[in-house]
Amino acid sequence: MEPRPTSDVRRFEVPAASGGMRLDRVLAGAIGELSRTRLKALVQAGCVRLDGDVILKPGVVVAPHQRVEVELREVRPVREGADPGASLCVLHEDAALVVIDKSPRMLVHPTSGVGSGTVSDLAAERYGALPTLQGADRPGIVHRLDAGTSGVMVLGRTEAAFTSLMRQFRTRTVEKRYVALVYGEPRFDTGWIETPIARSTRDPSRFETVEPPAGRKSSTYYEVLERYDGFGLVECRPKTGRTHQIRVHLASIEHPVFGDPLYRRRGGPAVVLPADAPKLVRQALHARAIAFDHPLTNERVSFEAPIAADLEYAIDWMRAHRPAR
Repeated sequence: MEPRPTSDVRRFEVPAASGGMRLDRVLAGAIGELSRTRLKALVQAGCVRLDGDVILKPGVVVAPHQRVEVELREVRPVREGADPGASLCVLHEDAALVVIDKSPRMLVHPTSGVGSGTVSDLAAERYGALPTLQGADRPGIVHRLDAGTSGVMVLGRTEAAFTSLMRQFRTRTVEKRYVALVYGEPRFDTGWIETPIARSTRDPSRFETVEPPAGRKSSTYYEVLERYDGFGLVECRPKTGRTHQIRVHLASIEHPVFGDPLYRRRGGPAVVLPADAPKLVRQALHARAIAFDHPLTNERVSFEAPIAADLEYAIDWMRAHRPAR
């Protein structure tokens, strides 16, 4: 197995003389060893923050003394016409499969509203023909992550590998670990949520927990990693793979995922954060690790994806500004 790529973070302040300049020009002056093309790709991949906010447009005008953070990672330039935030970060590739670190807000496959810049689109462009056992518009896609969820995904490159991976997901031998920043301080350090899930009858875009025998059996184990004032950082290990499962299950125990636009907190006490608090534009959920039997060797392999920059910033802010009481 190839080692997971590491990342380096550069931090600097916009010089007074650079106020009013484009972000890409300022980056070129501060990180001269990288090409303009590489710097543009880093911005478009969500690896650059201004005063803590993720910036996706290289042409953004900066102000004097703004704080700049650049996560130096291996990303591929975005081709003309694709989603400006889309690039494929490969953690591992071999003849049978590819493991990627999906960036926040990237769709896994095309929809009626997005036809390019998806994981399947970029994978097919990079690797050529991939198995389409889940549909012609989903080459290589064995499993999904929600658009707003970042982290590790595995893609199949051959039909044999694809079939093996699908079988492992179906028999629940694939191990998955997620990290979520949630509202509220969980009462218990660990717990199981084993409530069936069904599509909402009031809003077809949402799912909800239901009483058996309705719905589909769903099981999620969680463990509290850190506690803050009014928030918690938890690791979730889903044993089933229902749509929106972790988000629905956490919301069902009154700990919805921070920043989740679909299952945001309703009815509980308001949590008012100061103006300098992180402003996530997606749910604070990251697929941190995956383990499975390699289709070629049957060896148990595991891969990890570093927590995405925007979520890492939110966690750091919680540690610094909302320590547990």
